[in-house]
Amino acid sequence: MEFNVKHGALATIKTGCLVVGISEAKTLTGPAAELDATSGGQISAAIKRGDITGKSGQSLMLFALPGISAQRVLLVGTGKDELNDRSFRKLVAGVIGGLKSGGATDALLALAALPVKDRDLYARTRLLVETTRESLYQFDQFKSKKADKPRLKKCTLWTADKADAEILKRAIAHGQAISDGASLTRDLGNLPGNVCTPSYLATQARELAEQHGLEVEVLEEKDMQALGMGSLLSVSAGSAEPAKLIRLSYQGAGKAQPHVLVGKGITFDTGGISLKPGAGMDEMKYDMCGAATVLGVLKAVASLQLPINLTGIIAAAENMPSGTATKPGDIVTSMSGQTIEILNTDAEGRLVLCDALTYAERFNPASVVDIATLTGACVVALGAHTTGIMGNDDTLVAQLLDAGRQADDRGWQLPLFDEYQEQLDSPFADIANIGGPKAGTITAACFLSRFTKAYRWAHMDIAGTAWTSGGKDKGATGRPVPLLTQYLLNQAG
Repeated sequence: MEFNVKHGALATIKTGCLVVGISEAKTLTGPAAELDATSGGQISAAIKRGDITGKSGQSLMLFALPGISAQRVLLVGTGKDELNDRSFRKLVAGVIGGLKSGGATDALLALAALPVKDRDLYARTRLLVETTRESLYQFDQFKSKKADKPRLKKCTLWTADKADAEILKRAIAHGQAISDGASLTRDLGNLPGNVCTPSYLATQARELAEQHGLEVEVLEEKDMQALGMGSLLSVSAGSAEPAKLIRLSYQGAGKAQPHVLVGKGITFDTGGISLKPGAGMDEMKYDMCGAATVLGVLKAVASLQLPINLTGIIAAAENMPSGTATKPGDIVTSMSGQTIEILNTDAEGRLVLCDALTYAERFNPASVVDIATLTGACVVALGAHTTGIMGNDDTLVAQLLDAGRQADDRGWQLPLFDEYQEQLDSPFADIANIGGPKAGTITAACFLSRFTKAYRWAHMDIAGTAWTSGGKDKGATGRPVPLLTQYLLNQAG
């Protein structure tokens, strides 16, 4: 999708479709009022006839309005209340959904002019761009009959004031980079487990490095064995697919301390010997969405050439049952030297992450954030709308929460009190890998906190937000690429 910016009189701009919003107020304002005056009252006449009232969700296409250069004018209802992020996104998604199969190949959108609660021109324009790109996303590479390509090829964003054009251009650049990163994350998440293996993720990392001039390193199982990563290797022990530890580094700020992202990359999770139920197990291909997020954020940051240093670490493995698989009750030694009693082999994400988090120490990080589809308990607690966030540094957690509000990709802080740590006590090892049925999301983070004492750390449980479960809309969402990219934008100033 190509985005441009234009300013000036709406009526004089040639386009296949001009999109303007009208509210339920009795008096037309803004772009709608300007077009109504130019067309001799055609819009107010349509309202008077009852063709459209401005109610949220309504739309009306008008053709060949007198005095208007646009071939079509699409009126969209904005309701009677002030738009918020959700209602604005729904409005934009509805517009793009209609336009992508319509007759116009280009559209002029006057929607950034609409007031949105707590959003300035930059913020609402970026939401518009990201929502547009999200609405046009398709994943059909495994279908023999491909979906029809959207007819809509170009969107031009309108501003009344030429001085605002640079703001729109900056918002478009940021929105496109974030959307490109989120699309990569969605593509990887949607791939089946027989394609997207740990080796495939390593190949994708190398390709991304080549495209954007990143440094890349892939550790094989023998390298991890030499480093003492017994916890990570215990997860891949039952699979024919070898584990990979993948590192990508972006250098945009000389010798400054890097921010580090650590992604859980379980490319398929059967649960191992603690086998999951068969129903819905196909969705366990999404258990590498933390890893996919790391790649998506790196793509966005590199595209924007942010003045920061960023390192991505991906712990990739496949969790399978076999004669060589790790068994409940087995004890392994992590890279940190701490021993772990594995009571449940389906709590494998923390086992690969703990060694990756220990490995992160060598980069002297400014901050470390791990991203993981870690616990079903987080889905129970927060549903599909909000990412669970915990950490050992309240300032870092607050920065992530603020970035989530800015990006409309929200998180919520859960407690990480010392009392929860006691649930991980083991009579046989330094720590157990599960803490019982209570507070499962928190005890998983408590486990990871044992390996993050050397730096500022936050944990993001994206089990509910990384994909949409069941039904025809099942698939990866690309979250939390917007949140993390916004966090890094903020760090870059």
